[in-house]
Amino acid sequence: MRRDIPPLAEVRRITEKKRDAWWTVLLVDPVATPLVRLTAMRTRITPNQITWGAFVLGLVSAACFAFGDWRWLIAGALVYHLSFILDCMDGKVARLTGQGSVFGAWLDFVFDRIRVALCGVALMAGQYDRTGDTVYIWLALAVVGLDTLRYINSLEIFKIRYNMRKQIKARVREARRAENSAEVAFMEDLLRNNPSADIEHDIRKTSTVSELGSEPLSEAGSEAASEPRSEPGSVEATDVPQKPQGQVIDLQQEFRHRFPVYLRMRSFLLRHRIRTHLVSGIEFQMGVFIVGPLLDAVIEATLVSGALLLVFELAIIYKLLLSTRDFTRTIDSFDRDEVATAA
Repeated sequence: MRRDIPPLAEVRRITEKKRDAWWTVLLVDPVATPLVRLTAMRTRITPNQITWGAFVLGLVSAACFAFGDWRWLIAGALVYHLSFILDCMDGKVARLTGQGSVFGAWLDFVFDRIRVALCGVALMAGQYDRTGDTVYIWLALAVVGLDTLRYINSLEIFKIRYNMRKQIKARVREARRAENSAEVAFMEDLLRNNPSADIEHDIRKTSTVSELGSEPLSEAGSEAASEPRSEPGSVEATDVPQKPQGQVIDLQQEFRHRFPVYLRMRSFLLRHRIRTHLVSGIEFQMGVFIVGPLLDAVIEATLVSGALLLVFELAIIYKLLLSTRDFTRTIDSFDRDEVATAA
């Protein structure tokens, strides 16, 4: 038995994400985290072995769904939830024991997509065999298509945001190299790391500045700044915790300006580790493979889950659109500064 595994409270701090899906926070982590600690203490099971176990349970769940009868639907839903618990455990064990690997991340991602596809086809095939209703054939295609769309969209948005940040950092380094200034920070990161701070006070202050002006952030706003979704323009951070003085770039200013209530809702959810993207791929899967089978309402649950997933995906795309406008204004501000300096 390993004796270097910390107490449960410390294991939670190490393994649980600062932001996660509400289904994971409320229904998975309370079970998965204690199991992670016991697994790390008393076994030699590796994260990749847990990933394989989750995949095998996913296959068992698909087999249950394929029978179509309501008793098998309930069994399939319960096994699918167990599979998802194991799927959450592999990453936690990797973080706790330092056994994470690039191949393990790839294996986890690929097995997740295969599991969803197989369970979606099996569930709808079982219901089609039971009822003869051709709508289940279309629902099978919809489940696989929406899950694929969700993850392709997520990866592309991540790539775009990464590239925007990379360009802004390069411009800031170039513009401030002679001044030996601190590294650039992004408002969204500051907000994410400090969800309990009084953000609204500082957003009101910065909203009085010109479109791309500069102004000192108060201590509260500095502590609250740690999340990649903020307002266009930049402000000077004078008291950002654990960060040197530097420029804070806000790439979600326009979105917050249009939807001010978003800040309050977001801060409340982050204090409980719940991300604002309330219906993501996880909630979609749980609606289709757990809620629908348990209620024997596969069609209704799939349609509602799919509609909500599309709504939140469109909201993310809209936020990205506004963020790209903030990005363009920020880059333009650097160009104007360069022209003014040259003059």
